[in-house]
Amino acid sequence: MSAGRIAAGTGAGPQRIVSLCPSLSEAVVALGCLPRLVGRTKFCVYPASLLAPVEPLGGTKDPRLERLLELAPDLVLMNAEENRREDHEWLEARGLRCHASLPKGPEDAAALLRELGTLLGAEPAGERLARGIEERLARLRQPAGAGPGAGRSFLGLIWRRPWMAFGPDTYASRLLEAAGGRNVLGAPEPRYPALSAEQIRSLDPERVLLLSEPFPFAARHRLELEQATGLPPERFQAADGRLLTWHGPSTAAALEHALELLSGPAAEPASSAPGAP
Repeated sequence: MSAGRIAAGTGAGPQRIVSLCPSLSEAVVALGCLPRLVGRTKFCVYPASLLAPVEPLGGTKDPRLERLLELAPDLVLMNAEENRREDHEWLEARGLRCHASLPKGPEDAAALLRELGTLLGAEPAGERLARGIEERLARLRQPAGAGPGAGRSFLGLIWRRPWMAFGPDTYASRLLEAAGGRNVLGAPEPRYPALSAEQIRSLDPERVLLLSEPFPFAARHRLELEQATGLPPERFQAADGRLLTWHGPSTAAALEHALELLSGPAAEPASSAPGAP
């Protein structure tokens, strides 16, 4: 996907925006541009009370493109990993302006917020959000910034049946690394490898992070993993999947969360997760 063909400094900015990525919808809200958001995906649910009135247009991989066209947006926000290249090309072929981004770490998230602020005519808000991330990163880089979790190895699990983890070439991994962690998965490919319980045990991570999304890990899944891997219970930690994987306004809070995951005592996942097998 291209980065888009929209010039910076466009005055008031686009007036009819469609966002096809949850973190970008959150960014539109944080930049004070919610009244201009006319369409979103069904996964764009945070902040829920504010986004609920905005028309859902299907999923990130299967948006209702014909309905999107009917909304006549003057800007479509996309993510190069969440959204499909063919959808991006289909929209541009019909004259729609698209902006596709792919932040690879928290520094990129700050840069994206600054860019979106300029793009949407909300420069002060974009600058404020970007500086919040950059200042938190600067504190983490100070000698005492990372805290007792510095250097602690982690494995971040995002799926069950099979167990799947995020590798080092992912946004979530780079965010945790910025907080002082070390991903036990050294190879960059595949980016989201499937692992057996035996492989997890042999990797011997000091923290096994059970993300709340995309798979809603619950307490019973933690117990299942403890029994299957034989790793000590205190190594397993519930983690906020939205904070660790959504790049944007919550990135500064995500860095704090990452620091807590690596440094603090283990926390239990929710006792129940509706719909989780």
